Amino acid sequence: MITIKEATSKKELKTFVKFPFSLYKGSSSWVPPIISEEVRTLDKSVNPVFKDAEARYFLAYKENKIVGRIAAIVNWLEVNGQNENKMRFGWFDVIDDVEVTKRLLEKVHEIGKEKGLDYVEGPVGFSNLDKVGILTEGFNEIGSMITWHNHPYYAEHFKALGYDIGKTYSENKMEFKNILPEYFTRIQTMVKKRYQLRELNFTDNKEIMRYADEMFDVFSKSHSVLSSFVEINQEQREYFKKKFIGFLNPEYVKFVLDKDDNLVGFGIVTPSYAKALQKMNGKLFPFGFRHLLNAKKKAKTVTFYLIGVLPEYQNKGVTAIIFQEFYNTFKEKGIELCIRGPELDDNIAIQQLWKNFKPVTHKRRCTFKKAIA
Repeated sequence: MITIKEATSKKELKTFVKFPFSLYKGSSSWVPPIISEEVRTLDKSVNPVFKDAEARYFLAYKENKIVGRIAAIVNWLEVNGQNENKMRFGWFDVIDDVEVTKRLLEKVHEIGKEKGLDYVEGPVGFSNLDKVGILTEGFNEIGSMITWHNHPYYAEHFKALGYDIGKTYSENKMEFKNILPEYFTRIQTMVKKRYQLRELNFTDNKEIMRYADEMFDVFSKSHSVLSSFVEINQEQREYFKKKFIGFLNPEYVKFVLDKDDNLVGFGIVTPSYAKALQKMNGKLFPFGFRHLLNAKKKAKTVTFYLIGVLPEYQNKGVTAIIFQEFYNTFKEKGIELCIRGPELDDNIAIQQLWKNFKPVTHKRRCTFKKAIA
């Protein structure tokens, strides 16, 4: 018998967060979250996303044992601002039992129907800065701190339950030795001169904070045309500043400014924390911080996290300036591998950016959707 229970207390929320630790125990591909940070992300009294969104968390039990979890999410900025009557779900994990998946998704549909929404889609988070998608290829590849991992049977469950594929994403990796700077070195010199632009590099995270709001503006304007875009409110911006900027290596943040020192483009890369997070197994103490700091300083793999260029500067070679600065830094640091996070397959512009870098697609993922009856 399968029982679905809602997680409402702090203790139950922590249980919700910790379920994947048993499901993926021994996996060389799964990258655990930091438990305390994951709880804060889902805590309605902490995460400012809940100014414009709501979520409920459910655990599935079978024979008094937890066998699945799911978050049922409504982002009202998406529903009311974009007329996208979507019921979201995320933080989905389950044993290989399609009946458990069915019961968890029925709960999401039930809430969506109560809200008058048209369809369910997931797994997705609260916004564009959250994790997305069911992994469909690349199960043996190590994950990252910005992606969900799952077992191969997840997609089969959704197909068996009549869900259609929603959005598709690819993840690519590029060996640094294959990156040929001649594709951007000459162009970036011309672009800087023609449009009176200059690069801005950093040595301290405090310096980045001065431009953080401008960065979010550029991000929103450059990504608003994408099918998955949902606006990020001001409170969320402040939250993400505190949550993520500390993880950045300032040397891996590159900005492009115009002649009036206005931000027109940026790129953010993070050292790969995947192996450090595996060693930590969800715990910051007593040695977790040490693993993170070591990765921040010594990782030879980096993850491209965000890149954005104002619409009026797109297709004008601004990214060549960003790539040149990254190339210089990566060469100095001895970086060996560059990983790109999930990118929408219908985002042709971003795919064109990397065509000369010999990218190899090593993972694919997608969302699943179904009408609410």
